[in-house]
Amino acid sequence: MIDVPTLVEQARAGRPRAVARLISLVENAAPQLREAMAALAPYTGQAYTVGLTGSPGVGKSTSTSALVSAYRRLGKRVGVLAVDPSSPFSGGALLGDRVRMQDHATDPEVFIRSMATRGHLGGLSWTAPQALRVLDAAGCEVILVETVGVGQSEVEVAAQADTTVVLLAPGMGDGIQAAKAGILEIGDVFVVNKADRDGADATARELGHMLGLGEARGPGDWRPPIVKTVAARGEGVDEVVEALEKHRAWLEEHGELAARRRRRAAQEIEVIALAQLRSRIGDLRGDRQLDALAEQVADGRLDPYGAADRLVAGVTDR
Repeated sequence: MIDVPTLVEQARAGRPRAVARLISLVENAAPQLREAMAALAPYTGQAYTVGLTGSPGVGKSTSTSALVSAYRRLGKRVGVLAVDPSSPFSGGALLGDRVRMQDHATDPEVFIRSMATRGHLGGLSWTAPQALRVLDAAGCEVILVETVGVGQSEVEVAAQADTTVVLLAPGMGDGIQAAKAGILEIGDVFVVNKADRDGADATARELGHMLGLGEARGPGDWRPPIVKTVAARGEGVDEVVEALEKHRAWLEEHGELAARRRRRAAQEIEVIALAQLRSRIGDLRGDRQLDALAEQVADGRLDPYGAADRLVAGVTDR
């Protein structure tokens, strides 16, 4: 039997095992999850969440590790949520990003967790918002969310982060990729990593040009900076942190931080509500009502929209 109050108390005290068990409750949609989220709620809303996205091979894990080091030098407690592709067999994460962040494995002020997407598109696991709440309540001042690395479908990270960092690298066609819909719009800070390679300056110039073409910003609006880094050597990482802090200050000054968090909460509520409705509809499979509606649609006596209305009415009236 899981003692949720004790688990929450231990997580608040920064005990990694308790934090890990709470995130496991989230991933497994355990029966105690509702109780845990209710207990954690009063302690959330303090962490600054940074999403890192980009095509495979741009150095997301290396950049994440370098950012952890930079924030630790500033005395911050850091959480990392690294979302990996799912194994088609076990549903677990195929690539543990913790392997690439061993420098921080023994630091009690750093919590790193790999989560599987479990087939969810958009670069994140559908359980990510609740996992972020756990890390927030556990006292992480900065939470870094590293996405799967599947390319253009990763725009969902912007909905879960206060600030979104888009990483690119020279020689990978990323300049062209950046022009595609979605990636260009979600970036608050752009980072050209592996800047010691040929073509880094050209990639930065092309990116700046693309940003200029796509601009529809007025005076006072945030203009995404472009920072060049060599994350493997820690070069340029302090400049990335500086850009992140400037964006955070801009968000707070313009009321956008609170607005983004409200949108995030609304989306989280909607996802949970839809999951509950799907669960109820799933319970109706084999139910006589659903079978009767299916027969009427198949025979042409009822259209599918009318059948769906009746089904929803039947579910919501329960």
